[in-house]
Amino acid sequence: MSMKTNASILVVEDDQALNDAYQAILSSVGYDVVTAFNGQEALDELRDMKSPDVILLDLRMPVLDGVGFLREYRPKEHPETTVVVFSNYDSHKDIDEAYELGVDRYVLKARAAPKDLLHLIDGILTEKHATSKK
Repeated sequence: MSMKTNASILVVEDDQALNDAYQAILSSVGYDVVTAFNGQEALDELRDMKSPDVILLDLRMPVLDGVGFLREYRPKEHPETTVVVFSNYDSHKDIDEAYELGVDRYVLKARAAPKDLLHLIDGILTEKHATSKK
């Protein structure tokens, strides 16, 4: 399972163990991974990097939560980036707002094993690659 491109992924997750695990899993198959522990750190990282292919976003975080990040980042202005909310928080109000703000997918963290995460990201990137060739 390896992508031909060196796709970049921004992981925004406040749980240190999960943040480390996602980085390890995604890096192990060759993705270029940048991590942030809250929405503000993510915005700071985005100022210094070209748009990532995928942003993996938790909703419940200190400083600036996922919805706050989305309001600032405005995914619709960054069509080249796929935003995936990866959270155990299942407030319909926040999920609805996340979709309205331009999130592409919502994945319940508790239901996704590490291999599911890789499968999800690979699927997104394969889809993007196919679309960009048209």
